[in-house]
Amino acid sequence: MEKVLLFKEIAKEGSFHLFEVGEGGNGAQVIVEHNVILPRGQQGYGTVHHAAFRVEDRSVLDEWIKRMESFRFPISGYVNRHFFESLYANVAPQILFEFATDGPGFMGDEPYETLGEKLSLPPFLEPKREEIEKLVRPIDTVRSTKEFKKE
Repeated sequence: MEKVLLFKEIAKEGSFHLFEVGEGGNGAQVIVEHNVILPRGQQGYGTVHHAAFRVEDRSVLDEWIKRMESFRFPISGYVNRHFFESLYANVAPQILFEFATDGPGFMGDEPYETLGEKLSLPPFLEPKREEIEKLVRPIDTVRSTKEFKKE
């Protein structure tokens, strides 16, 4: 966490370590448990598949690609996800770390007012829309009429 990902350990309680990055605070902290008793994690329900970290843009992502290569971690290299760009790196046993850009974002193909009301797919998956929609569990996207007032 410290040498590779540039986090600082700011607290420890038993086997739990609190790490912080950047300016810290909410969204910039990770709790890691050092546990040698439990078996290695396996992909499936109830387990962590990957942890994602935000990076500003493609140039910062390219810096992380070079950094991960310098430590010789298995990495995906640059991945274009249409809505964002990513790097995937195996830096911990059975857990994939993702570095993902903030943009371009999810509003490139639909306005904020209707965001999430229909399944949004990247262009390369559009030809498979009908097939994909059959597999996706329906989600109630009816706009709520409730008003929430700040306390």
